[in-house]
Amino acid sequence: MNKKTNSNLIKSYTDSYFLKSKEIIKKNGDVTVTYAVFIRRPGIIALKLAIDWLKQVAKDRKINIHTSSPFKEGDHFGAGEPILFIKGSFKNIVDLETLFLQKIGPACIAAANAYQMCMDLPNSSFIAMDARHCAGSEMSHLMSYASSVGSKAAKKNKAKGFIGTSIEATSNYFPSNKALGTMPHAIIGYAGSTLEAVKMFYKTFPKNDLVVLPDYFGKEITDSIQVCNHFEKLSKNGKVFIRLDTPSGRFIEGLDTSKSYEILEKFAPISTKEYRSDDELRHLVGPGVSASAIWFLRSQLDKYGFKKVKIIASSGFTNDKCKAMALAKAPIDIVGTGSYLPEKWSETYATADIIKYGKTPRVKVSREYLLKKI
Repeated sequence: MNKKTNSNLIKSYTDSYFLKSKEIIKKNGDVTVTYAVFIRRPGIIALKLAIDWLKQVAKDRKINIHTSSPFKEGDHFGAGEPILFIKGSFKNIVDLETLFLQKIGPACIAAANAYQMCMDLPNSSFIAMDARHCAGSEMSHLMSYASSVGSKAAKKNKAKGFIGTSIEATSNYFPSNKALGTMPHAIIGYAGSTLEAVKMFYKTFPKNDLVVLPDYFGKEITDSIQVCNHFEKLSKNGKVFIRLDTPSGRFIEGLDTSKSYEILEKFAPISTKEYRSDDELRHLVGPGVSASAIWFLRSQLDKYGFKKVKIIASSGFTNDKCKAMALAKAPIDIVGTGSYLPEKWSETYATADIIKYGKTPRVKVSREYLLKKI
């Protein structure tokens, strides 16, 4: 982005009171200030994109902006703790606050959510499939970056974490360094059957692993076994994945509420005794991609000799759903998720207060705690 374009964007997307403040400072004299940035809930440090942007603005404007943090990338921080200090000319920083806060809050909270999901299911890998849920390409970059930060923090605790994303533009944040994905439901409708769609996929991409999406016709078990039989060699060599993506409006083929309880009683009996909320119970034995659905699919694949066929689970995987799956020790090899995005956007709001004017510490009443970190 060139200097002129960057300057125009800042002016167009910055709150007007910051722009008015800039004019007041121009008329009354500049001063060096120090901002403290904080978030009202705990999170994980994911500041690189914001800091890189500030560095680029400083370069464009031929000014100095100094940034520092008491934390390292990937560290946990508490609610209200200053996570970033920004020091420089008041005149040249005042109009940047709107935009740098947009790059800080959502990333830090999404990183925390990604971390928690990975820790809840440490033996499952994750694919970031959030792109189509994002409000534009910039948010998509923020979310992929954030999930990679949360994933790296979880890997330090022996979790498998995120292996990739569904789009090429942000794949560099992940180990795969390429876009991951198979086919949408539309291709199955186009082909007329699940097996025919997989045949088309294999003919077009013969070197790719096969991922079967068996919920289109409501025959999750029948279609999965049919495809595995047709591609028996690939299935028995671990080159076939079943992606369970059943919508929440119905149970997978062969299950209902009663049978779902029976499945968990057989494979994870403790789970239905330890659930803590109605939502958690729904994730265990309800319709859609529940823990009982995953256990049932696994049992059927094993029954027909396809023990090396792996399961990808998607559809509404939030932190709470991952906790329920962990409770049931659901046999998930990979989770496809876009739901590590914050469910409550208000939790992502980052705030910045000036805590030092020149050499004088000063902050509004009730925010005195920010001065302790200077």
